[in-house]
Amino acid sequence: MTALHPARTRVAPSPTGDPHVGTAFMALFDKAWAARTGGAFVLRIEDTDQNRLVAGSEQQIHESLAWLGLAPDEGPGIGGEHGPYRQSERLETYRPFVEQLIADGHAYHCWCSSERLGQLRKEQETNKSAKTGYDRLCLGKTREERAQLPGFSETPVVRMLVPDDAPLMFTDVIRGEVKAPFPDDQVILKADGFPTYHLAVVVDDHLMGITTVVRGEEWISSTPKHLLLYRWLGFPEPQYAHMPLLRNPDRSKISKRRNPAARLLWFREQGYLPEAVRNFLQLLGYPPAEDGVEVATFEEFVAGFSWDKVATTGPIFDVKKLDWLNGHYIRSLDAAELTDRIVAFHTERGEWDGSIDRDVLHQAVPLVSERMVLLGDALPKLQFLFTDGVEVADDARASLPDNAAEVLDAGIAVLETVPFDAESIQAGLRAKLVDDMGIKPKFAFGPLRVGLTGAKVSPPLFESMEILGRDMTLARLKALRATL
Repeated sequence: MTALHPARTRVAPSPTGDPHVGTAFMALFDKAWAARTGGAFVLRIEDTDQNRLVAGSEQQIHESLAWLGLAPDEGPGIGGEHGPYRQSERLETYRPFVEQLIADGHAYHCWCSSERLGQLRKEQETNKSAKTGYDRLCLGKTREERAQLPGFSETPVVRMLVPDDAPLMFTDVIRGEVKAPFPDDQVILKADGFPTYHLAVVVDDHLMGITTVVRGEEWISSTPKHLLLYRWLGFPEPQYAHMPLLRNPDRSKISKRRNPAARLLWFREQGYLPEAVRNFLQLLGYPPAEDGVEVATFEEFVAGFSWDKVATTGPIFDVKKLDWLNGHYIRSLDAAELTDRIVAFHTERGEWDGSIDRDVLHQAVPLVSERMVLLGDALPKLQFLFTDGVEVADDARASLPDNAAEVLDAGIAVLETVPFDAESIQAGLRAKLVDDMGIKPKFAFGPLRVGLTGAKVSPPLFESMEILGRDMTLARLKALRATL
């Protein structure tokens, strides 16, 4: 097997709101490739668009990646040899490269106002022009010459001068040979002195030693611009891995406006386990290691990772598969760990009731784990265990058979004397109600369930009685009996 060179990968989100699930999707493959090759995974914060920044967003990015087990090796607040890792702290880094591009004839100043550019786009759309984009009005002109023409802005931007032979073909490690559309003269330095994404990403990836650029397929059309910048600046080109876009069931691109699951924080808020979410993201972009074996740890994913196995078509974001995975991971936890996760979930949401006995919860979670999909499912199913009494629901009362009083009397008599463990309780009640009284099991225990829990459906009855204890169990059954 060919030796793998240590790869440096990066994920570079913008802190403009709640982190997008696509950030985690890219980070998963970034971290997997870095781990597979013994390299490093970098987090860079791309915050040059100052108008769109949202307070707290960067912290959410850090916390979400850490929650998923995808924490970077380098980044803001972590450190590393290639910092700073926020673009807003690197502004002086970009200016010399812009000046070099201008001096070499690969870039030029543009004084066109936003109004003129808007009118130009409108005219091109109206005329259905074959060639769109900037018309190079400013190319070759001095500031004074350009100022004599309409649509002049005092503060210029800097644009790339894209040649006719711009590289449109490139090799992608996922897709093979890819052809991208011809680019226009992209702005690389804005009027406020901040670089645009296209310049900053190339300079930063080079200076941070990034060897594999993992990003969504929507960036394929930008790759020729980036390849030009790499070549003009004399930088070695990285590998490109353009991942498929995550899609809604109608095949539209997943977005935070249309799908709440596009918000990375949504999964934590809903009560999904991080290992289940990570496994789900693996399956969205990569086939299972073995046919039919969809549950895999991150370590197992890394061990067999290869770019040529990554999907190229946009995977459908099927939350039903995630629900199944989450249920599986919940059932794989022991009672102590599941209890801790449930408490932490409700505490984070500000919903934890401090009066709940954690020891009782620990005893009870095995009774409901088989039917849990989310961490929030447990307490509603077990609420009857944490109250002094229960209010019998109308539908539960309506379900009581005509002989409910007789059943309760017999059951109470058994429960007053039988050893109070689940096995003995079941044996005693079955002997009396089923064997002696001839009641079918599905009807024999219904009144006891209603009296104990206030509902028609509940966790296993006999184990619930054992947890509640003899006194509380009898008190509830006698309370229901008194109303019949």
